[in-house]
Amino acid sequence: MGQTNKPVKAVIVSAYGDMDNIRTAMNKGAFDFVTKPVDFDDLEATIQKTLAALEELRDTQRQLFEAERVRTNLSRFFSPNLAYQLVNNPEELEVGSERRDLTFLFTDLTEFTALVESSEPAVIVALLNEYLDEMTNIVFDHGGTIDKVVGDAIHAIFGAPQPQPDHARRAVQCALDMDAFAMAFMKKKQAEGIALGPTRIGINSGAAMVGNFGGETLFDYTAHGEPINIAARLEAANKALGTRICVSGETVSRIRDFHGRPVGVLMLKGKTDPVEVFEPLPADDGANLEAYSGAYRSMAAGDAGAAAAFEALAEQTPDDPVVKLHLGRLKAGESGATLDLR
Repeated sequence: MGQTNKPVKAVIVSAYGDMDNIRTAMNKGAFDFVTKPVDFDDLEATIQKTLAALEELRDTQRQLFEAERVRTNLSRFFSPNLAYQLVNNPEELEVGSERRDLTFLFTDLTEFTALVESSEPAVIVALLNEYLDEMTNIVFDHGGTIDKVVGDAIHAIFGAPQPQPDHARRAVQCALDMDAFAMAFMKKKQAEGIALGPTRIGINSGAAMVGNFGGETLFDYTAHGEPINIAARLEAANKALGTRICVSGETVSRIRDFHGRPVGVLMLKGKTDPVEVFEPLPADDGANLEAYSGAYRSMAAGDAGAAAAFEALAEQTPDDPVVKLHLGRLKAGESGATLDLR
């Protein structure tokens, strides 16, 4: 007979009813003990009691199996600790939604499509698995929720399902850690002869509907709203700005001690209202920040000396893409900090 994982219960029926034999049987795993001559009423009661205990045990095992299955599925979207909490408090993920202030993060691995077309499948699979494993772990480390993974792109939510008063700060720090990993990963792969590009990240905050929109049969914990669309647009805006992380003013306004610099006021495709954007910087990166901020304020105010200020910055940091961007704009006769990316 093949092995089975189903629980079983044994009842011993024996003519040896002394305490030593009963103790031996129970120590060997017997559920109960019936002595001969058999009292059939007693035997029936013992069997019924045994079957009830067996069904209770099997029901417990089914519940544990279902909880583990749910935990495994949730771990694809939430950090392991949060998944454990949600398994024990499933009411937090009941079908329905609520409007909540959240922060959204979008990533994109540049030039990945071209890399896929020019590389062997085994190379791409191994690369993408390694990349996504670490990127999702970084999201989980900061308490974020994975909304979707589309190819190489990650869509993450901060502030749900459990409220996080500091969701904006978490998202920005997550982006900085993602950027540090992605740049190191890019250099590592380039050294191996794989033409991997940098990762671009967009972040925006605002009120959105969030909840399980999958109905009773499909789990789809996600969010809907305009702030999400803007986060996606900001990820794409990095290409025009020369940045790798683009954070909206809405997000920055939620972080009291935000460390970074303004990049511009963007007119985004499909949007009528301008969006002020910033580039976050690592805590130890403050070189020329004061000089840049002064030059930016001068440019935003339309001062004639803005071009000279950016010229001086370009001499100090010739590889700074944002400085190059604004210096080029000013030399071309533009003024102000508004950039039309429509």
